[in-house]
Amino acid sequence: MTAHPRLSLNQATIRRASLAEALDVTAGAGLGAIGLWREPVAEAGLGRSAALLAASGLRMSSYCRGGFFTAVDGAERRRSLDDNLRAIDETAELAATGAAGSRAVLVLVVGGLPDGSRDLPGARDRVLGALETLAGPAAAAGVTLAVEALHPMYVSDRAVVSTLGQSLDLVSRLDPAVAGVVVDTFHVWWDPEVLTQIDRAGREGRIAAYQVSDWHTPLEADVLLSRHQPGDGVIDFGRLTRRVEAAGFTGDVEVEIFNDTIWGRAPRAVVRDTVTAFDDAVAPHLARRTEQP
Repeated sequence: MTAHPRLSLNQATIRRASLAEALDVTAGAGLGAIGLWREPVAEAGLGRSAALLAASGLRMSSYCRGGFFTAVDGAERRRSLDDNLRAIDETAELAATGAAGSRAVLVLVVGGLPDGSRDLPGARDRVLGALETLAGPAAAAGVTLAVEALHPMYVSDRAVVSTLGQSLDLVSRLDPAVAGVVVDTFHVWWDPEVLTQIDRAGREGRIAAYQVSDWHTPLEADVLLSRHQPGDGVIDFGRLTRRVEAAGFTGDVEVEIFNDTIWGRAPRAVVRDTVTAFDDAVAPHLARRTEQP
């Protein structure tokens, strides 16, 4: 099997695989990159995870996830910031041990409304404050903090940032090398301003990651698990991918899927399907260039 040179498998797509198995099946399918998640890394241990990544020959395209910045309580907020400082260090260590072209990009899901709160503007202000606090440590570690806007259906519990424009506004005061954005098709495809905001992100040098999965209705009872393989839903990957390309993004493109049915299948079969889906829906709109040598 020959995979497109810019295809990266986000580890969430085969969530039930261990880190070792995820690396093995990703490399075995001919991919050059993987997006890692903190939980499997913690389970294996950071040192062993770095060694496994190095042995796999894969690049790390991103590290998921930090964030959840909206707590009001001082102790809870301090715990969140401390956890994000650890995530920054983990990102730097893993990127340093991955294959050439690994990216020290920490994806941030900013958090929803705290329990009992209706203060959406206040929650967004706390996200901005957290980013400003973490910018210095991230710069020192060589890590880019990548804010991911989530679809508005997640605003109460996962992300008070719902559009690419809001993400760009949040990071606008910070160095683009330190703070960027994630363009995730599942979350932004519906936004009438998305193309304009992708253009803006390109001008400002802010696109830190591009993630793809499809939207298909009816949604699952747990809307978190409603993502599908590219091409299995209604998203126009040609329009979005060409615009991300024109905005100057030349890195790996991650397929990131949360879907219980897909998670129940054998990881090798899922990766094979991902290669095929990517080739059909996304790859025709990508230049074959890559940041990697």
